[in-house]
Amino acid sequence: MNLVDFDLQVGGRGQVERDLRARSSPTAPGGRRPPSAVDFVRSRFGRLFALALFAGGTLGLGAEPRPAEAYRSLTDDGGWCWFADPRAITRGGRTYAGWITADGSVQVGMLEAASGKVSVATLHEKYQRDDHDVPALFFLNDGRLLALYSKHGGPDMNARVTTRPGDITAWEPERVLDLFGGPRPRRSITYPNPVRLTAEANAIYLFWRGDAIKPTFSRSTDDGLTWSPARELVARRENAERNRPYVKIASNGRDRIHIAFTDGHPNIEPTNGLYYLCYRAGALSSAAGHRIGGLEQTPLQPSQAERVYDGQAGGRAWVWDVAADAQDRPVIVYVRIPDTGDHRYRYARWDGARWQDHEICAGGKWFPQTPPGVTEREPFYSGGLVLDHTDPSVVYLSRPVNGVREIERWTTADGGRTWRNEPITRGSAHDNVRPFVVRREGPGGPTVLWMNLRDHYTHFTDYLGAIKMDSP
Repeated sequence: MNLVDFDLQVGGRGQVERDLRARSSPTAPGGRRPPSAVDFVRSRFGRLFALALFAGGTLGLGAEPRPAEAYRSLTDDGGWCWFADPRAITRGGRTYAGWITADGSVQVGMLEAASGKVSVATLHEKYQRDDHDVPALFFLNDGRLLALYSKHGGPDMNARVTTRPGDITAWEPERVLDLFGGPRPRRSITYPNPVRLTAEANAIYLFWRGDAIKPTFSRSTDDGLTWSPARELVARRENAERNRPYVKIASNGRDRIHIAFTDGHPNIEPTNGLYYLCYRAGALSSAAGHRIGGLEQTPLQPSQAERVYDGQAGGRAWVWDVAADAQDRPVIVYVRIPDTGDHRYRYARWDGARWQDHEICAGGKWFPQTPPGVTEREPFYSGGLVLDHTDPSVVYLSRPVNGVREIERWTTADGGRTWRNEPITRGSAHDNVRPFVVRREGPGGPTVLWMNLRDHYTHFTDYLGAIKMDSP
């Protein structure tokens, strides 16, 4: 291995390409270009540094990467999409995760950190063959686990609750949440996202894609027993019947909810952009705190929200995650797709004055395994990326390495301007996609879970994969 090859492994091919472009573009005073990563590696000190890192393993950041097949599975029959969250949570030394089996059954698994034991419960057998139906998991005030799930396109939001905290062997009967308070012209919902705000007397806010395929929300003040009538959050007037914004939700758990969304689906919107809203104390505002409107004024037009990225600038966008840093400033990861064969992972961060938006790396093309002679139906399905919500300077992502999609941990120390990466998987036999960082309420258990396509994924209704974890 030569040192430039080593640099490709350490910094990523996208970083090296940017450095090489910089070498031919004099930007420093006097026409001198700034030193690049390649220059550093070729320097005497850089060579010693690189060799020391290489001799010490994977950047000294963690365990040696392994093929995905060498990691433990929570299940060898599970899949999920990325718009129902949280898909995995940890409390009391137990990690809980949800998925949809190949035959469409809704399941929840539990890993006990101390013993390594995994148990699995089926909440609804053969519910629907569709990975959009993955349950979102949530702890009630008494510690019991709530699972929320719906079929892709409804008709209802279903819920089940464990009978005891820390135990998934027994559940209350399945029920339908009354989220509407009256007759509905349509019955078509998807993607539950619950969050709690302790500053509002422990109220739960539930977000989902509503009957009119628009982001919708409801509020519960009695720990999920009853709900306020649903309200649309965002709804564009133009092409309203087909327009469906996609939303990601995060909360500080106290008084704020961070909301990132797109104009719609990139299959439909040729200039799909990215927007941000912050909810606090009954009002929606920009990242800087400028009031946009009260909840009673919803639905908002996307143009009323804060635009983070204009889809006319560099390709259609699709949002993947939102979180907040230690100062409660929002961070968003998303994908720009100038061409369906070229998905670009991006990192947008509010620095207190403006949005800083940087590329992380190239993510390859779509990941579904298109049958020969067939036009791919979901060319905007990226391998995926996700933030660590405890430290959003850390991103886990899926990208092609030697022809197979691998899971990597990328970190930035300067707000996204530069990155270094650490492989989690390497030399895998099958693609690894859609990583998710476990939402933690205590120590123990895995950090990241992902889908390993051990058999196939040709469509969101036709797949057979495993849910892997980075625990031993």
